Amino acid sequence: MNGIQDDDSNVGQTIVKHYRHSQLNALSADAIPEEIAEYKAKKRRLFQHNLKHGLAVGGHNLWLFILAVIWLIPIAWLIACALSSATSPTTTHFLPDPFDTVSPTYWTFNNFVALWRCTDATGANAVATNNFPTWFKNTLIISAASCVISTLFVLQVSFALSRMRFKGRKALMNLSMIMGLFPGMLTMLCIYFIFQYVLNVSDSNLRLIIAYSAASGLGYLICKGFFDTVPKDIDEAAKIDGANEFQIFTRVIVPLSKPIIVYTILTSFMGPWVDFVYAKIILGSTTSEHYTVAIGLYNMVTNNSTVYNFYGIFCAGAVCISIPLSILFIFTQKYYVSGITGGAVKG
Repeated sequence: MNGIQDDDSNVGQTIVKHYRHSQLNALSADAIPEEIAEYKAKKRRLFQHNLKHGLAVGGHNLWLFILAVIWLIPIAWLIACALSSATSPTTTHFLPDPFDTVSPTYWTFNNFVALWRCTDATGANAVATNNFPTWFKNTLIISAASCVISTLFVLQVSFALSRMRFKGRKALMNLSMIMGLFPGMLTMLCIYFIFQYVLNVSDSNLRLIIAYSAASGLGYLICKGFFDTVPKDIDEAAKIDGANEFQIFTRVIVPLSKPIIVYTILTSFMGPWVDFVYAKIILGSTTSEHYTVAIGLYNMVTNNSTVYNFYGIFCAGAVCISIPLSILFIFTQKYYVSGITGGAVKG
């Protein structure tokens, strides 16, 4: 009996399943066209969205690639000329070509050797035209001294305007902002005459150090913005412990402000390191041993009688002067980015 009942129940379940399946088929037969149309519409919209997104990203990347190529071509050309045996700027090859039957050129480090040995392309002594080691030393001294002084000025001014409240603070900040709107090139001749006839400063390195760092405190804005992000409760806690303003600055604010300090050091060093116009006016010297690298390399290729013997050496000098800055940026990039973005948050 149990076996017969089980068979009957199985048959009943099978009939119910078939009935439900037939109902679902009948319903789905009516719903299939609408579902298919909706599915196709969703798929079409998704494809169009992905296509637009892909074209936008592809166009953006293509534009960045074009800009990168345009930006990198002069650098690649400069390095190729520095490593080429060709001495003339009128070479017909972008890269050295040893198979050229007319004027073959080769990869070589002779330009770098001649640069540091103060010779021309033929190996003859040419200290009057090529005195690169002295120029490099002058530029390093000026940049390092200006960097130290400028960094101290900027940090102190930024701390005072960020943490202290005194009469005339707002007016001083507004005045410095207005003065910053005028380019520093407007004061070059005035500064030159002050050094030459008022202060009677004859040392060229000292002239440039004073010129680069004297007014550096006006560039306080980004550093002050970073100091504003440091909670003032820390200052209050330090004062409760007996710290004065100088101790708060040196022991509390400075250790917490490493990114902006690195940013200030980089910008203070980079300006004098690559400057040409300011140094050319302020120096007022025609003696080769007083030149900075920018002035020396400029004079090396502006004379028609020397450009054909020193063009490759000039390119080697340009490569050498870019190496210290590249190393600084590689090792301090994360601090540089966080410093400039942190200082831009609040001002």
